[in-house]
Amino acid sequence: MTIIDNDLLSIQEARILAENAFEAQKRVATFSQEKLDEIVESVADVVEAHIQSLAVMSHEETEYGKWQDKYIKNKFVCGTARNKLRGMRCVGVIDEDRHNQIMDIGVPVGVIVALCPATSPVSTTIYNALIAIKSGNAVIFSPHPRARKVIGKVLDIVIEVAESSGLPEGSLAYLHTVTPSGTVELIEHKSTALILNTGVPAMLQAAYAAGKPVIYGGTGNGPAFIERSADIKQAVRDIVTSKTFDHGIASSAEQSVVVDGCIANDVKREMKSCGGHFMSAEEAQKFAALYFLPDGQLNPQMVGVGAKTLAKRAGFSVAADVTVLIAERKYVSETDPFLREMLCPVLTYYVEDDWMDACEKCIELLLNEKNGHTLVIHSKDEDVIAQFALKKPVGRILVNTPAAFGGMGATTNLFPSMTLGSGSAGYGFTSDNVSPLNLIYTRKVGYGVRKVDAIGIDITNEATSCRENLPQKSVSDVGNIETIQRILKEAIGVLDSSKNI
Repeated sequence: MTIIDNDLLSIQEARILAENAFEAQKRVATFSQEKLDEIVESVADVVEAHIQSLAVMSHEETEYGKWQDKYIKNKFVCGTARNKLRGMRCVGVIDEDRHNQIMDIGVPVGVIVALCPATSPVSTTIYNALIAIKSGNAVIFSPHPRARKVIGKVLDIVIEVAESSGLPEGSLAYLHTVTPSGTVELIEHKSTALILNTGVPAMLQAAYAAGKPVIYGGTGNGPAFIERSADIKQAVRDIVTSKTFDHGIASSAEQSVVVDGCIANDVKREMKSCGGHFMSAEEAQKFAALYFLPDGQLNPQMVGVGAKTLAKRAGFSVAADVTVLIAERKYVSETDPFLREMLCPVLTYYVEDDWMDACEKCIELLLNEKNGHTLVIHSKDEDVIAQFALKKPVGRILVNTPAAFGGMGATTNLFPSMTLGSGSAGYGFTSDNVSPLNLIYTRKVGYGVRKVDAIGIDITNEATSCRENLPQKSVSDVGNIETIQRILKEAIGVLDSSKNI
């Protein structure tokens, strides 16, 4: 009987991939921006023809979300994001100030290890591949086990067209035998320069332990505040549309709603008219008991499915037009299961007396997740908006827009990205919408524009002054030096005589 140790196979494959990528990246680093752009365009063109079938395959394999919404995300990457990449300079001279005689040179970081989630496997994989190529880096993907087949399919397409367009073999690859041990080997390998972790929290500690730079596009308990001056109907529509998109698995989507007390009744009425079902205490308890497993982990059978299915599985019924489940809460408590991120169309709902109390509630919610991912404020009061922007411990703040779409740059002018940094949470080193510019370092070049004497330093006089001010040796100092020299000579003599024994 043959016994196959997948851990050992995965570790060995990881070592080979890392070493090959390291050598291939040396060649990629010599490519001009124009050559890299040609490869990016070729890859995007070919992948775009497969985005619908890949969306369907993604849903069938993971059972998360809706394939129609996944298709929208795939199209966003191959359209909006690709268009934004055009014209960007990431390698070589990326900026030049002729007046001040300074230049910025973009330098690739090297071999990147990219971890992609099961929630948005296709769009994230395509995006991370495009920005790695754009910035002249080699990249090795470690597919999520639940989305291994579809990520492999995406990368097979990408690798074939990229290499046929001139990308060196080995500079874009993926782990075929996927195990935690293999992924850790990739992360810790000496050839790896940076870890790009998009929504895979299980591998976060291993990434930190490796001592490499980490970009983490993570999770969070993002609140949305509806302030009294807001367009209530539009605000509610935005929140519901965002939270129901792809059945609520977008990392930037709203997790809770905080409402200004004087408009609470209007907001609640509008929520119901937009498909919201306010759960009773008993229904909320049933749902929470099923959503989390006994060990506290999320129940994968409750992730990325519709509101009616969630209710049915939890043992209660809702109207046919319900699209989102809502749990009313008064306090932020660590023991409340609804305080945790829920990757499905479920919202928590808080009412506060005024915007100042709402501000504190949002801070509580954000701090519970070690500073949140994204916060939304619906308001027409610029002073209140400014106060939220200044005080909230969060990666990005969105104003009057659906979080799922505004966060990724679809309905805002933030950089269109499928990896949203969570640097404000202490996770990773950036809270940017991750772009190719996060995958390079900038070498500064400064020309001499003035002589030393122009800044008031006379080198000759300074040197003479230094010599004149040197402390004089005392007799005791000389004696000490001579004594040390004598001891050293005697020691050397002993050593020399010992060699001849």
